[in-house]
Amino acid sequence: MIKIGIVGCGRISKKHLEAITQVKEFQLTAVCDIEHAKADEVAQKYKVQPYYDYEEFLNKADLDIVDVCTPSGLHPEMGMQAAKKGYHVILEKPMGVQYKKAEDLVNYCEQKNLKLFVVKQNRFNAPILKLKEAIKADRFGKLITSNTTVRWKRTQDYYDMADWRGTWEYDGGVLMNQASHHVDLLQWLVGDVKNVFAKAKTYLHNVETDDTAIALLEFKNGALGTIEATTCTSPVDLEGSVTILGEKGTVKVGGFAVNRFDIWKFEDSLPNEEEEVKQLDQNPPNVYGFGHIKYFQNVKDVILNNAQPMTDGKSGLKILKLLLAIYESAKTQKEILLDTFIPKK
Repeated sequence: MIKIGIVGCGRISKKHLEAITQVKEFQLTAVCDIEHAKADEVAQKYKVQPYYDYEEFLNKADLDIVDVCTPSGLHPEMGMQAAKKGYHVILEKPMGVQYKKAEDLVNYCEQKNLKLFVVKQNRFNAPILKLKEAIKADRFGKLITSNTTVRWKRTQDYYDMADWRGTWEYDGGVLMNQASHHVDLLQWLVGDVKNVFAKAKTYLHNVETDDTAIALLEFKNGALGTIEATTCTSPVDLEGSVTILGEKGTVKVGGFAVNRFDIWKFEDSLPNEEEEVKQLDQNPPNVYGFGHIKYFQNVKDVILNNAQPMTDGKSGLKILKLLLAIYESAKTQKEILLDTFIPKK
C-alpha cells in the first residue's frame, strides 16, 4: 500500500482526491491546508487526519508520497521540503514558475533516488494517444505545421478567488496556468523546439500577468508551430485544441480540452479506422479529471513496478523552460533559441 498525503485543498485537489481513491494501491492518509475549513472539509469527507501547518504535516503524517496542489510558485519549494524528508513528490502543473528552484528539486530527487512526478493528465486522453501513435508510425510523413489553441473564458471573479491568481510570483499568466497542458502536448507530439517568438498582453482582467498570448515556434525537425491562448473568450469557453498537418495527413483534436476528434484525415486510410476514431471521439466526454485516474495509475506502476513515468521531473522542467522562453521573447521582443536560453530565475 502506498501512503499519500495532499497539501493544498483547493480546486484542483478534488480531482487528485477522486483519482487517488480509485487506485486501490493508494491509501490517502492526511491532508494539509493553511485554511482550516478547507482541510477539515476534505479530512472529514475522506476520514483522514487534517493538518494546518506543512512542517507538522511532513513530520507527523504517515507518508510515502506528498502530492503538492498549492499555488504554482510554491511547488518547487514545497516539493523540496517533502523530498528532504525522504518522500516521493507529485507536483500539479506547472512544476513551478522559477526555473532554478525547479531544477534544484529535479537534481535533488535524482541524487536521493526519489521519484518526482509532474501532472500532465491530458497526455492520457484517448484521442491524444491515438494521435501520438499516428506520429510514431510516420503516417503524417514530413511534419509541416502544428498549432495549439486555448480559447477559454475566465471572469475577474475567477482571478479574485485567491490573491495568488494572476501574479507573476505564484501564477505566471495564461500560458503558464491555463495553457501549460496544451503547450506540453504540442512539444510532446511534434518534438523539441528550436526557437520561439512571442507576444503577450493583458486585455480584460485586472492582473499582473497576461491574459492573452501568441507564439510562433520552429521545431528542431523543421516543422513550424503556433500557440494561441486567451482567457478573454466571450461569452463562454470555445476550445482547447491541438492540430497537426503533415504531407500525408491532417488531424485536429479539439473539444473543450483536447478530447474530441474534429479532423482525422490521411491519404492511406486503414481498415476499420473510421469506426475506431468514431469510438474514441469525445473520449472522455467529461474531460476534467478523467486523465488524473490514468496518471495516478502510472505513478503507482512507477513506484511498485519500476514502470516508465509518463511525465517526471525532467519532462516537467523541459516544458517549464519552453514556457519561460516564450515569456522572455514576449518581454524582449526577440527570438529566443532554446538550446542557449538560460532562465534568469
